[in-house]
Amino acid sequence: MKKTRLTLALALLAFSCNNQNQTNMNDQESKTIFAIGEPASAEYFTGEVKASYLLTDDSLFQCSIFNVTFEKGARTNWHSHPSGQILLVLEGVGLCQIKGEPIRVMKAGEVISFPPNAEHWHGASPESRMTHIAINPNTEKGLVKWMQRVTDEEYQKVNFE
Repeated sequence: MKKTRLTLALALLAFSCNNQNQTNMNDQESKTIFAIGEPASAEYFTGEVKASYLLTDDSLFQCSIFNVTFEKGARTNWHSHPSGQILLVLEGVGLCQIKGEPIRVMKAGEVISFPPNAEHWHGASPESRMTHIAINPNTEKGLVKWMQRVTDEEYQKVNFE
């Protein structure tokens, strides 16, 4: 069974890499293997953001998974998750911050995690779009608590060094 899973995982990775290599970088439409989704609510996001449910919350897995694409400068509001959140960065360069900590630059291939109830935000850098998979575990405790917008002043405090 492990060999079958490994073979499947490698085949998916090869497909994804091949698909990525064929992407025209001037093309504004992302060529990811996951659906881009619909525009996200302007109530909770700044800028152009599209999101797609990959796994809806249910009683079996108690987990929700989203594919989220942020255009340059787009970002979430401050928010928290009762059970924390995990981000798998698929493409581009993004920014994230936990309240009281410096802004962190995140790049394709990185895994970012936020502890339970940590107030945070995430989004694209000013110069690059960014796509990530957002995993919200243990949703029986709740999904998200939305807060105020991340101001332009807060967003621009990034240090790219």
